[in-house]
Amino acid sequence: MNSSDQQSHQESVQYLTVTEAESGQRIDNFLSAKLKGVPKSHLYKIIRSGEVRANKGRVKASSRISEGDLIRIPPIRRRAESENTVPVSAIKDLRKSVLFEDDALIIVNKASGIAVHGGSGISLGLIETARQLWPKESKLELIHRLDRETSGCLMLARNRAALLSMQKQLQNHQITKEYTAFAIGKWPSHMRTIDAPLKRNELKSGERVVKVSEDGKPAETHFRVIKHYDRGSLLRVGLVSGRTHQIRVHSLLAGHPLAGDEKYGHSATNKEFRKLGLKRLFLHSTYLKFRHPISNEWIEIEAPLAEELEKFLATLS
Repeated sequence: MNSSDQQSHQESVQYLTVTEAESGQRIDNFLSAKLKGVPKSHLYKIIRSGEVRANKGRVKASSRISEGDLIRIPPIRRRAESENTVPVSAIKDLRKSVLFEDDALIIVNKASGIAVHGGSGISLGLIETARQLWPKESKLELIHRLDRETSGCLMLARNRAALLSMQKQLQNHQITKEYTAFAIGKWPSHMRTIDAPLKRNELKSGERVVKVSEDGKPAETHFRVIKHYDRGSLLRVGLVSGRTHQIRVHSLLAGHPLAGDEKYGHSATNKEFRKLGLKRLFLHSTYLKFRHPISNEWIEIEAPLAEELEKFLATLS
C-alpha cells in the first residue's frame, strides 16, 4: 500500500433513500450528516458540479429533500482516521465552554478563531470537536452559525426534533439574539436602527464578501450605545435578520467599523488596538432568549466576554 492509500480511501458511488425522519432537510445538511469528516467546501463543490443528484436530477445546496427521494453521492475521498482526531486540548476547552446542556440542546460559549465546521482549509471545526466530546450523539447538529472571528453563544441540537423546532423559531424571528461589539469612533446615540439589504459574493479564492445592495436580502440591525470611550463605542446589538457579516457590514455603513475587523475594518486603527492587546474582532454573541423545543419554557442564556476583551476595555478606561 502506498502513502496516499494510507492517508485516505475512496468509496464507490452511493445511492441513499431519504427516510421520513430526514424529509424536509436541505441537501447540504443531509450530506454533511452522512459524510462526516468531509469538508463542507468539498460537499458544495460536488453539488455545484452536478455529481450529487436527487431522483437523477441536479440539485442546489439549498434544495429540500423528501421521503423516498433517491440521492446519488459520488465517490468521496475521506480523510484517514488519524486526520479526523480532534486534539484532546480542543475537547477539554469545548467542555469548559458549555453554558447550557440538557436532553435536547447544548449551548457553548464559542471562542474567537474557531470555525463552526471544517472546510475552506480548516480540517476540523467546532461541530467535529463536539461530536467527539459527545460520541454517542449521532444526531448532533448546529442550529445556527457564527463567523469564525465572532465569539459567544452557539446552539447545537441533540436530535432532529429539537433542530427543526429551533430553526423554525429562528426563521420566524422568535429567538432574541444580542451581541456586544466595539465600534471605532463615537457612535451617534440617535442611530439605533440600520435597515439595508445585504448581498453576499464569493470570490474565486472562496472568501465571502458582503455588501449593501438593492438586490440583496433584507437585513435589519438595532444598535444601543452602552458606553463611549475616547477611541470608540461599546454597543449592544440586536438582530432582526441574521445575514452573513450583517453587524460588521452595517457598522461599516454607519461609518463606524468594528474594532479588530480585518475584512471590513480600519487597518491603521486595528494596528493601534493590537498594541493595546486587541488581536481579534470585537464581536461577541452575548445573549439568547428562546422557547425550549421540548418544554416550551422560556430560556435565557448569557455568555461572558472573553478575558482579552475585558482587558482591552480596561486598558481604554
